[in-house]
Amino acid sequence: MKIQSALISVFSKDGIDSLARTLASNGVKIYSTGGTQKYLETLGIEVHRVEDQTNYPAVFGGRVKTLHPAIFGGILYRRNNESDLAELAEHNIPSIDLVVVDLYPFEDTVASGASHQEIIEKIDIGGISLIRAAAKNYADTAIISHKDQYQEFEEHYKQSGGNTSEEFRKYLASEAFGVTRHYDSAISDYFQGVERIPLRYGENPHQSAYFSGNLKDLFTQISGKDLSYNNLLDVDAAVNLLLDIRSSDIVSFAVLKHNNACGCAQRETAVEAFKDALAGDPVSAFGGIFITDGELDRDTAVEIDQIFYEICIAPSYSQEAIDLLSAKGKRILLKWDIKQLKGQIVRTVLNGSLVQDRDDSYASAAELDCKTKLKPTNSQVSDLLFAEKLVKNTKSNAIVLAKDGQLLASGTGQTSRVDALRQAISKAKAFGFNIEGAVMASDAFFPFPDCVEIASEEGIAAVVQPGGSIKDQLSIDACDAKGMSMVFTGKRHFKH
Repeated sequence: MKIQSALISVFSKDGIDSLARTLASNGVKIYSTGGTQKYLETLGIEVHRVEDQTNYPAVFGGRVKTLHPAIFGGILYRRNNESDLAELAEHNIPSIDLVVVDLYPFEDTVASGASHQEIIEKIDIGGISLIRAAAKNYADTAIISHKDQYQEFEEHYKQSGGNTSEEFRKYLASEAFGVTRHYDSAISDYFQGVERIPLRYGENPHQSAYFSGNLKDLFTQISGKDLSYNNLLDVDAAVNLLLDIRSSDIVSFAVLKHNNACGCAQRETAVEAFKDALAGDPVSAFGGIFITDGELDRDTAVEIDQIFYEICIAPSYSQEAIDLLSAKGKRILLKWDIKQLKGQIVRTVLNGSLVQDRDDSYASAAELDCKTKLKPTNSQVSDLLFAEKLVKNTKSNAIVLAKDGQLLASGTGQTSRVDALRQAISKAKAFGFNIEGAVMASDAFFPFPDCVEIASEEGIAAVVQPGGSIKDQLSIDACDAKGMSMVFTGKRHFKH
């Protein structure tokens, strides 16, 4: 399709010079309005005013300029449809073969801290409509929807002798709908209170990053520096864990590092829970994330203040605790009030996305299916339920060892379940724990009895796992032979 006419309406004039001159030099009739028209005329390019085609001026301070059948008809009519061609001629509507748009900078205006009214004025109406119209009719109309496409279009245009191929126009249309989707999402986020917060950097200093969401609905930041990309990942992991293990009749405290719990305990008081959580791995706790579901009082704050941490999260703080912990200005104190998180998890992969329901399922005492001759004691059942929730929140392959409401150690992110168990045992011993009588939780089934055999040698008394292997009986028989109990949950908890 040969380009004979173009409508140009852009907010940013960067880069439009070359494209406009190329089109004009090839005899393309250019339509424009407002600031774009004036700018092109300063370049010496002949411009046909949109107002002359519509016989209607721009009104309401420029809010309405191109929204008119005389413009949209020339974009949307079908070149191979006799009825459309007849109507085009009857109403003297000019044909438009190319539409060039660069939208009002809505996101930049929001990020600048502009007033609500200024932000509203930067919601593009005419431009977004032009993009959608041209993209819909890509069979007959080409659409440039962003200034970054000018050079690419020029190259194709010149190589094609002033024409555009249908394949290229379809590609431009797909890009255009991506632009409108992103633009509308940004507007929707703004009205829903979702912020796009620039972060210092991403996972590493050479990666740029931002957070899109509304943290104010979840947290009140009492003190400290801005949250970083890695901070937010750790906070997310911490909140997910506490939502699983919290209880109304006991205080839970967890210490996390790199999205995994390195310490966790449930006790009568916050200070006791913190001390026992810290004991799980006081080395990894350095620079970690602390989270509790109980009020953080002065006694707990005194203990916390003795080590370096990044973030402390609690539903409430005593004033004495705030005064003590906020004295170190960079330490982040968050007050959280979260009932539940969104029901779906979205991750980008390759050139698309994966969407799944959140793993919010775990076993109750009544759902534990004992497979061995020996049944777990009541205290072991409590530890098994606690351990399952911990392993559910640990990177796979994962093994968790727990005893008396305390995480002894975990094996995290191993390629072998045996390696995960050996890592957990080694860590527990390194920090002086007696594993005798502990329970073991696995995020997935045991394909062989080797983990049970290793666990029995260390005196581990009970095991919780999802089951589901065709060789489950081998592990069950091994437990029976070693005098251990084993329960199945029927729920696998891979976490990658």
